[in-house]
Amino acid sequence: MRIRCPYCGERSNDEFTVLGDADALMARPSGDDAAAFYDYAYLRTNPAGQHRELWYHSAGCRRWLVVTRDTRTHIIADVALASTRGDGEAA
Repeated sequence: MRIRCPYCGERSNDEFTVLGDADALMARPSGDDAAAFYDYAYLRTNPAGQHRELWYHSAGCRRWLVVTRDTRTHIIADVALASTRGDGEAA
């Protein structure tokens, strides 16, 4: 599988590390609610079809990317930079 990095161009997926569902990861719970953190950390869906994932270009520009990929065919529809929350950490 090849991923088109906005900074580095098309690269092998071996240069990247996938973190998981971009939408779930960007909706981190705040506070000390243990049940909300448990849901966030452990309860994940496994969708078939278009899915937005958070990938890190560890062997390249070291930026976080949101990759829209079909989980059945691995065809990548879109790659975009992950937005930041304002504190310098990828959202």
